[in-house]
Amino acid sequence: MRNTFVIFQKELKSFFNSPMAYIFLVIFALVTGYFFTNTFFLYNQSDMRALFSIVPLVYLFFIPAVTMGLIAKENSVGTIETISTLPIQDRDVVLGKFLAGYSLIIIGLLVTVIHYVTLTFVGTNVDHGAVLSGYFGLVLLGGVYSSVGVFSSSLTENSVVAFIIGVFIVLVFFLLDKTLIFVPDALAGFVQYLSIDFHLSNMSRGVIDTRNLVYFGSVIGFFLFLTTRVVESRKWG
Repeated sequence: MRNTFVIFQKELKSFFNSPMAYIFLVIFALVTGYFFTNTFFLYNQSDMRALFSIVPLVYLFFIPAVTMGLIAKENSVGTIETISTLPIQDRDVVLGKFLAGYSLIIIGLLVTVIHYVTLTFVGTNVDHGAVLSGYFGLVLLGGVYSSVGVFSSSLTENSVVAFIIGVFIVLVFFLLDKTLIFVPDALAGFVQYLSIDFHLSNMSRGVIDTRNLVYFGSVIGFFLFLTTRVVESRKWG
């Protein structure tokens, strides 16, 4: 775990040593703040539903943008092969880079807590359990998309290509439940279970089911496993 932590620190510092992290955090705060205030002041709705519905859409493009260069930049300059020769296991490299990208996403999400605080002071009948459950769902969703982004980054040397691949994969997960009307009844339950929105919507209503936790954990683990295999394959490529 020490190697993982060292890589995590290095990658997280690299985010904040460049304008990228600050640009991401400012734009993320502005976009989410706009939709929250629109709902709160224009429609007089004292809840977080607008925020919880817009954050997954913002994630679709922001997270692939944050993670697109994590491994692709190493591939482009050839340092991933050098790292592979060091006494560091490939899973440490993958996990460290994943945690760095994931941490930036969580920091961005923490910025939106100011809306919850505002709602608590001026709103009425706030369902605090549903809000906390919804935030927990967004944290898990950020983990899924971050794992997809790191996997996409491992597939190519071009960060832009990694971004496109990442957006495509997360869009598939996001749109799965929208395609249920075209799916045979025998497969509808399976496709629905694979859908991100199905599990996230349960949590945004305050329902935390073991199946939801297993789903998010399994998808994150699956993509990190695939990423590790891709990185390992470059030793023999």
